[in-house]
Amino acid sequence: MDLVSAALLGIVQGLTEFLPVSSSGHLILARAFFGWDPGRVGIACDVACHVGTLLAVVAFFRADVARLIAAAPGALSGKDGEYERLGRLIIAGTIPIVIVGGLFADVIETQFRSPLIVAVTLTIGGIGLIVAERIGRKSRDARSLGYGEAIAIGGAQALALIPGISRSGSTLTLALVLNVERASAARFVFLMSLPAIVAAAAKEALDLSEAGMAGLPVTLLAVGLVVSAIVGYITVKFFVRYLAQHSLEVFAYYRFALAAITVVWLMTR
Repeated sequence: MDLVSAALLGIVQGLTEFLPVSSSGHLILARAFFGWDPGRVGIACDVACHVGTLLAVVAFFRADVARLIAAAPGALSGKDGEYERLGRLIIAGTIPIVIVGGLFADVIETQFRSPLIVAVTLTIGGIGLIVAERIGRKSRDARSLGYGEAIAIGGAQALALIPGISRSGSTLTLALVLNVERASAARFVFLMSLPAIVAAAAKEALDLSEAGMAGLPVTLLAVGLVVSAIVGYITVKFFVRYLAQHSLEVFAYYRFALAAITVVWLMTR
């Protein structure tokens, strides 16, 4: 693995972590298409790139994050304020991924990481985006969500542990079905993704520690982290603005195209 590979991994992670197209699905397909097996260094780069995308979300939503941190004591004590309630909604939405990840992460990691499964889940996720756009009235602010609805969106986030589903894709799909308008939904699901991204980076870091950290190329990791952070920040900024006036259907058609390419590739091997 060289600096170019690390930079490309950072670009892929920064773009696909936030767009509704699945970062894990793209990484699986990239490794399958190009026969790339970076091994231990690849795990380390995954950690660095997840940290980079975490920094991107925190930087873009820094005002919201600061207010959520300040409101944390009130959120836990039941205080009725905007950010106290938002904090409780995020906690509620994080519960499903904690449960599902704790119980089924190993099964998902070993049984759901093939290109064929990614092709299927890309297609399912694309259909979901189109259906949500067609039936959602987009008339609500995410702040009006109830705790049960937040848990349901969290369930969609947990479903995205399966490669190809996409965390932002599944959560935005359900938010639109619940009639939340796009930009407000994006703000909520991105803030709700923070604990999940932290958990993903922590799990990968644990896997890395078990594999051994001696001799890892610090320069490669730094490149992956910085590139994923920069690309992730630009992607979030673009995507939030894009959602204010545009449909998610274009991402559905991209998913269908990538799924078709994957099936053709599998058939011609």
